[in-house]
Order: sequence, then C-alpha cells, then structure tokens
Amino acid sequence: MPKGVTKRRPRTRAALLKAALETFAEHGFHATSIEQICERAGYTRGAYYSNFASKEELFLALFDEHSERTVRRLAEAIDALTAEEYTLERLAELASRVEPDERDWYLVTTEFTLHAIRDPQTGWVLARHDARLRAEIARGLTSVLRRAGRELTVEADRFARMLIALREGGLAQSYVEPAELPPGSLEREFLAPLLAATTREIAPETAPEGAREGGSRESGREGVSETSVSRTDQGPTP
Repeated sequence: MPKGVTKRRPRTRAALLKAALETFAEHGFHATSIEQICERAGYTRGAYYSNFASKEELFLALFDEHSERTVRRLAEAIDALTAEEYTLERLAELASRVEPDERDWYLVTTEFTLHAIRDPQTGWVLARHDARLRAEIARGLTSVLRRAGRELTVEADRFARMLIALREGGLAQSYVEPAELPPGSLEREFLAPLLAATTREIAPETAPEGAREGGSRESGREGVSETSVSRTDQGPTP
C-alpha cells in the first residue's frame, strides 16, 4: 500500500466512525445504509470496505472507541483525586457522570443489543466483547477500591454486571423522563450505599502501602486506563 494511503487510513476510519454514529443515531442501525454513511463521511464505498467488512463490524469498532474513551475519562478523573477524596461517595459521583453525547450512543447500542438478542451469532460476538469490557471494569474497580482501603465481598465480574445494569437501566428512564430523572441520578443516589454493602475495609497489615497512605496516582490507573477491548474474536463473525 502506498505510504500516502497508509497515512490517510486512520483519518478515513475516524471519519467513517463519526459518520456512522451520527447516522445510526438519526435513522437507526438497520435503516442506515452503507451509502448514507459514506455520503456523510465524504468517502466512497471502496474506502468503507477497505476498513470494515459489514455494518456489524463497524458497530463493534464504535463499541471499542466508546469503551476506551469512557474508561479513559474515568481514569483521568480518578487520577485527579487527592488521598482525602478517596471515599465511596466521591467515587460514586465520578462514576455517575454522563457526557452530553451519551444519548446518541445509547440509542445506537440499544438497537444493536436487540439485534444481538434476535440473532445468536451476533449475540455470541457481542457477549465476548462485553466480557472484555466487563473484565476491565472489574480490574479497575478492584484497584481503585484498594486505594481507598477496601475490597469487594462479591465476585468482581458480577458486580461489574450490576454496575452496567444500573447505568443502562437508569439511562433508559432518564432519556424518557429527563426532567424527572436527570442522567446519572440513580448512580449518584444508590452506588455509594451499594459499594458500602458489598465491600469491607482491608486490615491495615494486609492493605498495600499505597492504600494506607493515599497511594500513587500511577497505581490507581492499573486496570482502569488500559483497556483491551480490541477486535480479536476467535469465534464466528457477525
């Protein structure tokens, strides 16, 4: 491939992803055609197929991008905390933040999830992808709690599922009744008590030095800012 084409490819891919998210949110995943995405991005079908084999693959690339951005934003917010701010209430407040552009993503991912429920092959792929993201959440949560001098008393993966359910279920209600339930309200109200009920203090002799003394910011990023949500499925493709 010519060097110039190689340099342009990331820009082409980014433009197609942005156009796809906007078009999916506006018209729906199934109703959107590849031609519409290409037209909005300003590229040809050839450029599209040099980056993505299908709309399903494009969605999963969007999933990767959204997951990485969400994890990075949370990691940066946690890194900015002082030792005194490592409380369950403060952590819950950070986790409850919802960016203004989240509504578009919610519309797109909800429709694709319904598609995955109806189609077992797509469901298999999405489940593998969800599992990788959930593992990142579980590792990050475990690391951050240890910095706060606490540890989970339940399985981290199951708690990650609960966090996702609280987030997605809350947003579903918020986007229907935004005045009654602003996005993030349920997490702000219930996440800290939920963490208190499912964690315990680490004994001083077993707590890592960083957790007892406030820790270093680099240690808090372990498992939070490094996400492995890449497309490496070894099973069937959508």
